[in-house]
Amino acid sequence: MKKILFATFLFAFIISGLNSQTTLWKFRTAGVVYATPALSPEHLLVGSGDSCFYALSRQSGELRWRFKTNGVVHSSASVQGDMVFFGSSDGFLYALSIESGELLWKFDGGRERQLDIWDYYLSSPVVANGQVIWGSGAGSVFAVDAATGALRWRFLAYGLVHASPVVSDDKVLIGDFGGYFHAIDASTGKLVWQFRTVGDTYFPLGEIQKAALVDQGIVFVGSRDYNIYALDIQTGRGRWNRKEAGSWIIATPIAAGNSIYFGTSDTHRFYCLSKSDGSIMWQISLPGRVYGAAAAHHGAVIFGCFDGILRAVDQNNGELIWSFQTDGSKANYSKVYEDNGKFIPGFELYGKDYLESEKSILSLGSILSDPVISRDTLFFSSSDGGIYALKIP
Repeated sequence: MKKILFATFLFAFIISGLNSQTTLWKFRTAGVVYATPALSPEHLLVGSGDSCFYALSRQSGELRWRFKTNGVVHSSASVQGDMVFFGSSDGFLYALSIESGELLWKFDGGRERQLDIWDYYLSSPVVANGQVIWGSGAGSVFAVDAATGALRWRFLAYGLVHASPVVSDDKVLIGDFGGYFHAIDASTGKLVWQFRTVGDTYFPLGEIQKAALVDQGIVFVGSRDYNIYALDIQTGRGRWNRKEAGSWIIATPIAAGNSIYFGTSDTHRFYCLSKSDGSIMWQISLPGRVYGAAAAHHGAVIFGCFDGILRAVDQNNGELIWSFQTDGSKANYSKVYEDNGKFIPGFELYGKDYLESEKSILSLGSILSDPVISRDTLFFSSSDGGIYALKIP
């Protein structure tokens, strides 16, 4: 049965029941952090808006090394053996030694650009079959040799490529800000099929901002045209789409059982949909946007929100299990929200002072990263500059 939960209990819980989780450690960078941490056996690896890329001890959060680039590092990293790969807004894809932080090679992807203030992420590289695949704000998808950084192929897109690639079924699957979703032959870089988003009156291009989910031969991807699409991986033809009127769908969905889970931007909701037809199984209301993907863990779905609160909800019905508040949210929550989770009187998210409003939102320690779970430890990053490690109850 479809359940729709207008979850006022979430708002009531904000003040009374937060931070019941044990904080194992936290580390502070000098800039906002939107990237999702990557893990190696001994290290946590993540970039920051302070232009640096960090290697921390997974166990203690102690700094092992730091590497300086010439741009913000809002690209999540990919780990392969003793190497780590990430992009920077200086236009380069970097390969470093995990143990020492030594630069092994860098590849020039061209001049980076930012579409607007909500274009928070850079493309995150993936490693497959000895090559690193990565998108660029210069409008291309590149495959470079993982060992040397030499170009193997280049695919020209229809706009900025800040979405991250997914490699499945010998295809590179990636969207662009021109509203096109591409299936590219992973070996040759040739186009296999292409899908164009529908578009909307105010967002006619239907930009694709983040990575797709591939599950059982279906590609699920959200767009700024308010739609989430389910496409056949072999043909690119649509299986279904669902429109969230009034809201971009930025977050990459996750799959668990027969459902997919994702949050929305401006309607401030989190959904559980049927994978087969997109019908709503349940939904909950939130105080803010969700851009990061969720993570499933022992029957819970865990996700971050722009209000600086990480929530774990029951995957069967959306009921709140636990939540955790970032330092920025604890310090600045009352400057943006009332205790009931509504904006304080006079606060306009998209008014004429929207730039200042966005700064106020980010001061909450907004969680734009995906939670990363290893055993019963959860790692995530925040716009308060923090990297957090929590013990999951």
